[in-house]
Amino acid sequence: MSAKSFTPEFSRPLLVDRVPRKGSHEHFQADPAECEKLAKRFSIHALRKLSARLLLVPWRGGGIKVTGTVEAEVEQMSVVSLEVFTTQNKFEVERYFLPANKIDDNIEDDADPITNGEIDLGEIVAETLSLELDPYPRRPGESFGEEANN
Repeated sequence: MSAKSFTPEFSRPLLVDRVPRKGSHEHFQADPAECEKLAKRFSIHALRKLSARLLLVPWRGGGIKVTGTVEAEVEQMSVVSLEVFTTQNKFEVERYFLPANKIDDNIEDDADPITNGEIDLGEIVAETLSLELDPYPRRPGESFGEEANN
């Protein structure tokens, strides 16, 4: 049985060996086509903007710590009124990566594996956005029951 390989819609691979001892600042954003593909992936009306400002620093001898901020302009449909609305979102990122041979499943460690000497910063940003999106979005101030009075 062969597993289908996943091709990220927003890929920004980074060679771990490229990160200097004092760290590396990485700033990037999704282009319109990448935003459109991510909106489909996350089942949202539209993703207008997606950008990241990340700091990468060496961690635990061969690993990388990634911290920073993700900013997104998202259009979602309200589960109450079914109207589309836009939100500006800002999320913090904190992720850890280690070479696969240094990850011990017996130790509670939230490190992800480094694959082929690289990590994909774009996928880190996409995953962060996905986890932070409200699965039941409502416009600010909107609540269930208000449409019954209309």
